[in-house]
Amino acid sequence: MSDDPRRILAISGDEAHDFLQGLVSNDVPRDPGVLRYAALLTPQGKYLCDFFMFVQEGTLHIDAPAALFDDLARRLMMYRLRRKIGLDEIDLPVARGTGPAPDGALTDPRHPALGWRGYGPGFSSDDTDYDALRVAHCIPAAGIELIANDTYLLEAGFERLNGIDFRKGCYVGQEINARMKHKTSLKKGLTTVAITGAAPVGTPITREGKPAGTLFTQSGDRAIAYLRFDRATGDLHADQATLIWDGEPPAI
Repeated sequence: MSDDPRRILAISGDEAHDFLQGLVSNDVPRDPGVLRYAALLTPQGKYLCDFFMFVQEGTLHIDAPAALFDDLARRLMMYRLRRKIGLDEIDLPVARGTGPAPDGALTDPRHPALGWRGYGPGFSSDDTDYDALRVAHCIPAAGIELIANDTYLLEAGFERLNGIDFRKGCYVGQEINARMKHKTSLKKGLTTVAITGAAPVGTPITREGKPAGTLFTQSGDRAIAYLRFDRATGDLHADQATLIWDGEPPAI
């Protein structure tokens, strides 16, 4: 199982839902038993942090990557202004698995193959190879494919991953996503490629010496890559590795 350290932020108070609803890319849950995936963006529409949202014991919670947690909490504090809400980190164990879901576990909303997530002391993670699953289904991860102040949600597949709601109304960075949504197709974005050989995460991809993208997570003979789709025909190269992309640009 790949390591995925998490931290939990509890958002308490009567205004908690409305506060977060006006900030993040997806509809914020009101009731227990629902897990939603979303992101906080810059005003220019670029990714800052992705996370899960759920309600437990009447309180809204955010399950965020540990490495991005402090910046996320700081930004939410900045947006809080005079709202009557609490923003507190809590010690709540996080587990995940792909076998039969235990009682009380929540379905990972990004893709059925990703199984479930459990919050509390009664859950245990299994030994699933999540990097292999991520590559198979082109699921980006924070700090790897999802790069703070750089990534755009639609290029990262957030609509396919149920991480963005175009009907919810305004949120920070919403205008940029709406503009991209109304394009006929993406010119760049994350996709999976066949790979022969290996290269480090972040290795530039070229075609006939011209920049064509960036290589990210690899598993077996497949990898996640960020490609310029107009340059992604034929053999691509990342250091000593050879890549082939046989897909179509994602529809949006």
